[in-house]
Amino acid sequence: MKFQWDVLTMKDFYTFLAIIIFTGLVSVHHRSDYWRKTWPYSFQFPGDSMNRNRFEAILWSLHLSDPKEDEENEKKWNTAEYDRLFKIKPLYTEIVNACKANFQPYRNISIDERMVQSKACMKPYNKDQPTKWGYKLFVLADVSIGYTWNFHVYVGESESPSTGRGLSYSTVMDLLPLPLLGSGYLLYTDSHYSSPALFTDLLKKNIGCCGTIRTQRIGIPKTRVNDLPKKAERGDMRWIRRGDLLFVKWMDTREVTVCSTVHKAYSGQTVQRKLKAAGVWESKSIPVPDAIVDYNRSMGGVDLSHALIGFYSVRHKTMRWYKTFFYHFVDIAVANSYLLHKELWKLRPDPTQTKTLTHKFFREQLAKEMLEFAGGLAARPPAPSPSSSSAACLPAFFESTDSQARKHCKRCTGAGLTRVKTSIYCLKCKVPLCFTSKKNCFRQWHEELS
Repeated sequence: MKFQWDVLTMKDFYTFLAIIIFTGLVSVHHRSDYWRKTWPYSFQFPGDSMNRNRFEAILWSLHLSDPKEDEENEKKWNTAEYDRLFKIKPLYTEIVNACKANFQPYRNISIDERMVQSKACMKPYNKDQPTKWGYKLFVLADVSIGYTWNFHVYVGESESPSTGRGLSYSTVMDLLPLPLLGSGYLLYTDSHYSSPALFTDLLKKNIGCCGTIRTQRIGIPKTRVNDLPKKAERGDMRWIRRGDLLFVKWMDTREVTVCSTVHKAYSGQTVQRKLKAAGVWESKSIPVPDAIVDYNRSMGGVDLSHALIGFYSVRHKTMRWYKTFFYHFVDIAVANSYLLHKELWKLRPDPTQTKTLTHKFFREQLAKEMLEFAGGLAARPPAPSPSSSSAACLPAFFESTDSQARKHCKRCTGAGLTRVKTSIYCLKCKVPLCFTSKKNCFRQWHEELS
């Protein structure tokens, strides 16, 4: 091994994550520069909190799955049982579940794709995206705040869930777990996903849809009676209804076709455009369909989320494809946490603050509190060995060699919080219990027993 390995403690891991977040705030050309003490670097953190070799050892050895189970999966290569995402599946699943559990989207939602930049293996090329090389994610985001609520990693059309309707149809249906999400939403999609079959099926499930659509899609009316003229002017529009589906064609700089199940064709709305009259460009109001107004206003939910992640991304160059996803999962978690901070402040304003924290200051505070929490873990006395049969009711960490080093808290599970896990248990009772500076199920559990 390139770096000497010591057993990973909770203190080390929280410090490691704090450094990862710090690297998104302060950019240098080489990672080793964070530990340099000479001008112009001279960073107090992270050098005072963790030795560089220790950080590199953790990063070098970082895995998101059990290596032994991963070896078993590799033996299934070129078989139907092989899982291409096995190396990231544990953290991937936890992040997706956490995104869904901590926020319920507002009425307007959007689905689009996101590219995670990488030059490792398994990389599709997408000429239409700013990021040409990387991993493709299909993302469902809240329109109003840009919260990433659900996402899937693209592994190839042949391995996508089959519904008999194609990849675009399957992608949308997979991103909309209706028993959990509920109904009554208004979904915005672009032409890659929009189809009459999808919009009709979702309307039956009480989900309205609106999006640009390709004119060659199956189910689009082929009549030419309502086509735009060959030399249409800006603002010209035509529409036709087929059942619950409204198809609108509108002329802007080019022809735009939109399908909707929730809009009127036209209610008198206008937009400002530059038009040339008698050789002079003038700003004029031209009519615009309602569906296009709402589409332009609401389709950017995924783009807003991606922009928020990109401001202070923790991504670093790596040839280990699963580490690229680790960085992106950290980005999603931090960005979503910041959005939750802003939403909670609206519900429960802090009288000491006139407004919410900025994105940058939120990340600074997050890294600072992680270090403080790590220091609190270090200050606790080491727990005695659980080998003694006469052990008292004292907290101890699960063995680091245990493949299930985190287990569901007994008290939280009894209270209906089935997703809460802890790495601490009672030496005597052999029961996993939360024991942190903010939540002490360990004490409350024993008080209830007595």
